[in-house]
Amino acid sequence: MAFTQNKTIDITGKVLELSSKQPVNYASVIIVDAKTKKNINGTTTHDDGTFNLSTNSSKFHIEISFIGYKTKVINEFIIKNNSINLGTIFLTEDLAQLNEVIVEAEVSKTQFKLDKRIFNIGKDLSSTGASALEILNNVPSVNVNIEGAISLRGSQGVQILINGKPSVIASDGGNALGTITADMIERIEVITNPSAKYDAEGTSGIINIILKKEERKGLNGSASLNLGTPTNHSFGLSLNRRTEKFNLFSQLGVGYRKLPNDRLSINKDLINNTTLNSSGTEYRNETFYNIILGTDYHINDNNVLTLSGSYAYEVEDQPSATNFSFTNESNTNASVWKRTEETEATNPKYQYELQYKKDFDDYEDHMLLFSALGRFFGKKQASNFEDTTIAGDNRDNLQKTRTDFDEANYTFKLDYTKPFNDVFTIETGAQYVLNNVSNDYEVQNFENGNYVTDANQTNIFDFNQNVLGIYGTAAYEGEKWGVKIGLRLENTDLETLLKNTNAQNKQNYANLFPSLHASYKITDAYSLQIGYSKRVYRPRLWDLNPFFNIRNNFNIRTGNPDLKPEFTDSYELTNIYNIGKASINFGIYYRYTTDAIERSVSTFENNVNTFKPLNLGTTSAVGIEFNGKYPVANWLIFNGDINYNAFKRKGTFNNSSINFDADQWTSKLTSKLKLPADIDFEITGNYTSKTETVQGNEAEVIFADLGLRKKILKGKGVINLSVRDIFASRIEKYETIQPNFYLYNENQRGRFITLGLSYGFGKGEAMEYAGKRR
Repeated sequence: MAFTQNKTIDITGKVLELSSKQPVNYASVIIVDAKTKKNINGTTTHDDGTFNLSTNSSKFHIEISFIGYKTKVINEFIIKNNSINLGTIFLTEDLAQLNEVIVEAEVSKTQFKLDKRIFNIGKDLSSTGASALEILNNVPSVNVNIEGAISLRGSQGVQILINGKPSVIASDGGNALGTITADMIERIEVITNPSAKYDAEGTSGIINIILKKEERKGLNGSASLNLGTPTNHSFGLSLNRRTEKFNLFSQLGVGYRKLPNDRLSINKDLINNTTLNSSGTEYRNETFYNIILGTDYHINDNNVLTLSGSYAYEVEDQPSATNFSFTNESNTNASVWKRTEETEATNPKYQYELQYKKDFDDYEDHMLLFSALGRFFGKKQASNFEDTTIAGDNRDNLQKTRTDFDEANYTFKLDYTKPFNDVFTIETGAQYVLNNVSNDYEVQNFENGNYVTDANQTNIFDFNQNVLGIYGTAAYEGEKWGVKIGLRLENTDLETLLKNTNAQNKQNYANLFPSLHASYKITDAYSLQIGYSKRVYRPRLWDLNPFFNIRNNFNIRTGNPDLKPEFTDSYELTNIYNIGKASINFGIYYRYTTDAIERSVSTFENNVNTFKPLNLGTTSAVGIEFNGKYPVANWLIFNGDINYNAFKRKGTFNNSSINFDADQWTSKLTSKLKLPADIDFEITGNYTSKTETVQGNEAEVIFADLGLRKKILKGKGVINLSVRDIFASRIEKYETIQPNFYLYNENQRGRFITLGLSYGFGKGEAMEYAGKRR
């Protein structure tokens, strides 16, 4: 313990993990007043585990802590020339923690909690310059296909949240997740079996993307510049200013990219023995801007008011071309033509939120939280299509489409958490979500020298859905075991209207959503977790909207206004092992879904494939999941993820049974090597097996990503190189095999290479005020 005059004392040191001798970055280093026990000053360790801070106090001790490790308290040290050098400090794992097991590696830190898994982002090399969608594809159990559809454990119907709340950035209506880059993301939470506290939406679970909002003393920030091929350039700037009362945070992003998509389709009429082939490259060129501004106002030690807003704007250009050929029953080309598209669109998105949080003095987690959230998404799009005959029958044709889309969403939420003692806690709250959408869509055909509206493909579609939910949970957390039970009630009021034809669909239904989570520590190295929850997938706008893009007018996707919600009962059992340096997590899960939605059911007429979502009976799935990490040495670490599920479909389509059994498995393996000259190398392999669908099958997919990182400027700067889909092997192939027709579709994005430079500035000193909870 120090006894000095009021002079500034500089304190330095380095924190390592005892067993692996790896640096512990972001560990908390706090100077504590010896008499009052209040925190005087604090910081967090850098990437190499080092730290430095100072104090004018005369009597103090030093505490060093990190989640999952035992806190180190240092009372004895030598002050020389007004400085203290603590040297190397080793932290040991705290195996007594019940609800959280940390799997730490330099690649990313993974936290296992009672009802979620947390993946901290920032060190995965192959994520350089990547968007949120690409980051998600590197998270265990999560898959993002070439169309951007997100699935969890092989199933879609996932609810995406931003900072714990619905967001226009994550909405189905836009592509705004692409405007969030890896530099802006702090962590991703994967909740496969959400408790009743969470919105019941999302049959496969919830993915919560937490954006960075640093709380550092003074002005701090980081800047990143990324250059890529195909064209993928972006610049991001994050700034944070912290004072005693205010925490001001902002993020700015701007970029331009070209997203080519090579497509191949074959439509075979097996009755008339005709074939239509189409192939070409679709482009979506985007200029995007986004800004996030907000402030936390610390009214006092127990009350915080947050006001934040975000704005994103996209300008799209889609110069696409598709080549068609029609082969008749004599197996000769009857016609060859080319269809070109010129599309321009603007997509404004904005969001605003007011949040109030009150902490109570009796227990750390005793709090009241209220938030009001508003968000808007708009799209104005105009497309021109031209068919030009190359050979054979005349196919010359001109078409236009126009889209005016507006969506407004408002969410009001109240949450209250009350611990009664150190082991028993209850939660309760309510949420009301209002969603209003209007989509004005028009198709015009060129006839007799004029553009004429096609009444069969033109209409105004209105979508209004209001959901009211209330919940309660109770949790017991003892030394050896814990349990959490909950119940949520939700009432849904849905109405859709096609204005031009006055076709309506009204639904009103109320449902109970129970949940159960439990954990038991058998030994210090082995724990068990179980979970159950009931979930719902409510058809979203793009599931219901009957309008479509006619880019390829022989392969048409349309919505289904009569689609019903699907409900899923989800069960899981997870085993968590810590064996020396290795961490292994093995889980078994079961899901049963009623009114299961099949999202691409095809009908075929005149070589035109029209596909839309339908409710087709029930699905039951049994799966196993394996996650593991093993540091072979200080310079080599392996992370692996394997997921296998076998499912049964039961139902009818067009008065015919579609009962079948099938299975699928996915796997990822990441290896990281530390090379000389402070260079890190990382490579990730991904594999998804072939699987059967209601009408055909999906082919296997295998691809690999790699990354290199070099620290510069004493660790303040980092140069990254990433290559996604190294071998250009990520090709998605779909077959539809029916008695009367055969369909084949193939999509490929290709290889993406990105070079990134990032630089952090500011003091980087974490600040914790006396008596204030962080």
